[in-house]
This record gives sequence, structure tokens and C-alpha cells, in this order.
Amino acid sequence: MKIQADALLFDNDGTLVSSLESVYRCWTRWAEEYGITAEEFARVELHGRPAAEIAADLLPADRVPEAVVRIEQLEVEDVEGGVHLLPGTRALLDSMPADRWAVVTSATRRLAEARLDEAGIRPKTLIAADDITRGKPDPEPFLLAARRLGVDPARCVVFEDAPAGLRAGRSAGMTTVALTTTHQATELHADIVVADLSAVSALVTDGGVEISVGG
Repeated sequence: MKIQADALLFDNDGTLVSSLESVYRCWTRWAEEYGITAEEFARVELHGRPAAEIAADLLPADRVPEAVVRIEQLEVEDVEGGVHLLPGTRALLDSMPADRWAVVTSATRRLAEARLDEAGIRPKTLIAADDITRGKPDPEPFLLAARRLGVDPARCVVFEDAPAGLRAGRSAGMTTVALTTTHQATELHADIVVADLSAVSALVTDGGVEISVGG
């Protein structure tokens, strides 16, 4: 399948890189520090959502700001050795100029930059939790990325592994490609579903980017 686009928008964790072991290690320690039971923690959707929203689901409002600072610190300290590139990431990003793609993540800028740097990825355009008022599944992060890149949202393709991110991409009017790196295909509502980015290639043309997607 081929898709004509002007820009590609990538979620980070679970899409470009994996830091799942680090994420769960840090959030488990965080939950223990804040007296949150395993049962309470298990009821909250963790992946693909801003830390502030997760903390707000688990703690009184007056404790959320300090709790967000704490989880960010834990995760930043755990970055070294806790992040690795997923299949296809390097080849795909290296095939495109910097103004044709962006990273759109639910992590804070400090944490996102730490993880990306550990993986050797340096995007020209990065949209992080600090940049928006409403996180995924709201379309705001992806719409902001399109605006920063100067492209029509309808000409963007979103690559995501989490249901919340895919919903955000659909709500932004963008084509969505789901990766089954963290969820089963049956959980992912997208235009196309692939295993990972090794199934995707891009060719830059005068008219934009021609994306080829395999199975």
C-alpha cells in the first residue's frame, strides 16, 4: 500500500523506541512511594498518556504536581541502558529530511529528550507534554505538530502503538498507522496495522513523501 503525505508524525515510546521495562520499573516504584495498591494501579491505563493525567487518576489534586515531578525524575534517572531502538526506526528516519517528520509524545520534554538522545534520535520538531494543554487522545498534540511543520493535517500520517494516540490522530483528521509493539491488533483502530516500522519505507518526492507500507 502507498500513501501520499507531506509529513510523518511519530509517537516515541513503543513506536520509535522501547523503554517499557524502564517505564514499568519506575511507575511501580512511584506507586509504592505514594501508597497506591497494585489493584488501584492496575485499573489505570498507563501507556500513551501524560504523567499528569495518570497521577490525577490515582491521587488527590493537591498531590499531583509533586507526584509528576517525582515520576519524571525517576524515569530520567533510569534512561541510561533503558531505551533501545525498535525495528525499522533508524532506516525510516534516515530516509527523510528533518522538516518532513516530527516526534509527538506524551512524555515531558525533559524526559522525551533524554530518551531520544539515549537512542541517538534528534528530531528538529518535538511536541511534548509541556507544549500542549490537552494530551492524547485529544488531537491537540498532532495538530500542533502539523502547524509547526507548516503542513495540512490531512496530509499527515500518524504512527502510534497506543489506542489513545490513534484516537488523537483520527480526531486530527490524519491517516493512522498502528504498530503492534505494545498492544494486540484487535485493540488498535487504525487505517493500517503493521508489526513495527520495518514494514514502512518512505521516498521523498517533489510532491511530498510517498510512504510504502507492507504487512
